Amino acid sequence: MTAAAQIALALGSVVVLLGLMMVIRRVAVVWNIGAELQRKLVHIGTGIYAIVLPWLFPDRWPVYVLVVVTLLVMLVLRLPNSRLGRTLHGVDRQSYGDLLLAVSVGLCLFLSEGRLFLYVLPIAVLTLADATAALVGRSYGTRFFRVEEGDKSIEGSTVFFAVTLLISVICLMLMTPFPPLNIIVLSVMVAAFGTLVEAVSWRGFDNLFLPMGLLIFLSVHAEDPLLDLLALAVLFAGCIVAFKFISPKIGLTNHAARVYVTAVFLLLAVTELQNALFPILVLAAHVWSRSVAPSNSKFPDLDIVAGLAMVSFGSLTLGNATGWNAVSFYGIVAMGMMIGHCALALGSWSSSARYIGIAGIFAAALGMRAIVVGLNPDGANWNGPMWFVVVASAVLMAIVPSAFPALFTRARVTKLTLLALSIPLASYLYAIDIPGLWA
Repeated sequence: MTAAAQIALALGSVVVLLGLMMVIRRVAVVWNIGAELQRKLVHIGTGIYAIVLPWLFPDRWPVYVLVVVTLLVMLVLRLPNSRLGRTLHGVDRQSYGDLLLAVSVGLCLFLSEGRLFLYVLPIAVLTLADATAALVGRSYGTRFFRVEEGDKSIEGSTVFFAVTLLISVICLMLMTPFPPLNIIVLSVMVAAFGTLVEAVSWRGFDNLFLPMGLLIFLSVHAEDPLLDLLALAVLFAGCIVAFKFISPKIGLTNHAARVYVTAVFLLLAVTELQNALFPILVLAAHVWSRSVAPSNSKFPDLDIVAGLAMVSFGSLTLGNATGWNAVSFYGIVAMGMMIGHCALALGSWSSSARYIGIAGIFAAALGMRAIVVGLNPDGANWNGPMWFVVVASAVLMAIVPSAFPALFTRARVTKLTLLALSIPLASYLYAIDIPGLWA
């Protein structure tokens, strides 16, 4: 297929999407279909189409063009006067699911690196299991649990687990050479982990967290021996039990506790312990800062996980795109986020105590960074220990929140995350020589 034909097919795909939305909108008027069902029908239609993209396009770049154009169209449909956009945005809650679905398709296709099951399985779960669970839960749910401003049902989560288990078994049997027993254990873990991710997601973030979480988990552990998979299952159970006891003592809601369980397990499961240290400390530092210096955020415990997830997925994608491992830079960003939250937490202390506290945290962070560098392989330390970048980022994150705490009353996580990204990201792009990427 020629490049022109692939571009035409990509643009035609967007037209088909809009046509699907128009049809659903008209049918909804005739049959009095609710806004939630309309959204799920669009979700299923676009998801099924996304599954077949690897077979439709010989090259990958037209799919990325399709994703970008779709994102632009979705943004236009969010305009207040968009009648067609009501098919997606007629629900009463705020959701970014339409945008994140397009992003997930592009990221999963890119990160799967030609391993078909790493793309098909996560997108199929997102398309079929998620939509089925939502519809069953809304129609037949009787036992509910709170999620942010809404609720989800036990019945919906049960259906999600069953459908995901079936999808996983079928995909792994057809697309991998794994032993049958490994497929069964792996499928149960995928279903359990996926169910927890879907149950804790909010504002449509499941459209990103679910497929990306499954892809990352599978890319790291799909080929593990059976005993290693069983050990991971024990780790998963251990995280759940630990947070069950810890969360009430640190003021986490049940929803936030489940989110933390998911985040911590994924960190421990897909990266070396030393590289999970700073991200986990970010969560701890946030709990400290929000307890002594609250922000205006309605759901701060969810914001911090979303911010950490965006940095994690972004670092992984950037490293794969450039071919230069970004885990060391990711660690510096996480270290900066931790220091920033600690600096805000120390704001209520006296001046002398605050300076001593910040100095102690600063020294401890540099000491932990030295340990991480020493434990990481050469592939992660390809740019050296980068002490200038480490110190500069740590100083920035210690000084700015301490000197201007009022700046972080609103959108705290977003501001601290962007501030923590500034120096490591700039140094990473400089180190890899961006112009050379396009040569």
